Amino acid sequence: MNDPSTVPNDHDAENARHKEKAQKHKAARDKIMATKTGEKGLLIVHTGAGKGKTSAALGMVFRHIGYGFPVGIVQFTKSPEWNTGEAQLLRTFPDLVTLHIMGEGFTWLTQDRERDIAAASAGWERAKEMIRDDRHRLVLLDELNIVLRYDYLDLESVLKFLRDEKPADKHVVITGRNAKPALIEMADLVTEMTLVKHPFRAGIKGQKGIEF
Repeated sequence: MNDPSTVPNDHDAENARHKEKAQKHKAARDKIMATKTGEKGLLIVHTGAGKGKTSAALGMVFRHIGYGFPVGIVQFTKSPEWNTGEAQLLRTFPDLVTLHIMGEGFTWLTQDRERDIAAASAGWERAKEMIRDDRHRLVLLDELNIVLRYDYLDLESVLKFLRDEKPADKHVVITGRNAKPALIEMADLVTEMTLVKHPFRAGIKGQKGIEF
C-alpha cells in the first residue's frame, strides 16, 4: 500500500503546474529580451480624456531625479500663481530640475487669444533651449498638446524641430488631451488615458494632492 505522504495531492499538483508554466514564460521572455539591445532618446506622448497624463509623466521625471539625471520642464497652461504640489516638490531639487511655469491659466480665464499665443510661444522657446541643452536627459512639455490643439503654435514647426534638432539620446515627454495625429505618428511611445469615471461628475471639486 502506498504511503499517503508520498502521493501528490491537488495542492502539490497545482504548484507543479504553476512552476512549469512560469518556467516556460520566463524562457520565452528571456528570448524576447535578448533581442532588445538598443537605446535611444524617446519621444513620448500621454494623451486622452482620462486623468493621469501629467502624473504619469512626472513619474518619469522623479525616476530621473532618483538616478541623479537632470531634467527640464515647461508647463504650458499652468500659471506661476498656481501653487501646485508638484511644483513645490520639484523646487526642492534645484540642482537637478529646471522648471518653467509659462502659462496663464485656462483659455477661459484669460479670454485673450493673443495673450495665450504669446505665452505659448515663450514656453516653446524655453522648451527648445532645454531640448538642445546637453545637460537635460529628459524634457517634459506639460500640456503642449493643449496649445497645439488651439493652434497657438505652428504644428509643423514643432514637428520639424523635434525631428531635426532633438538630440538622439534626449527623452521628450509631451502631455495633454487631443494629441495631433502627426505627433502621434512621430512618437515612439503613445499612451491614451481613458476616462471611465471621474468624481467631478458627481459634484466633487479638484482636491490638493489629487488634481494639483
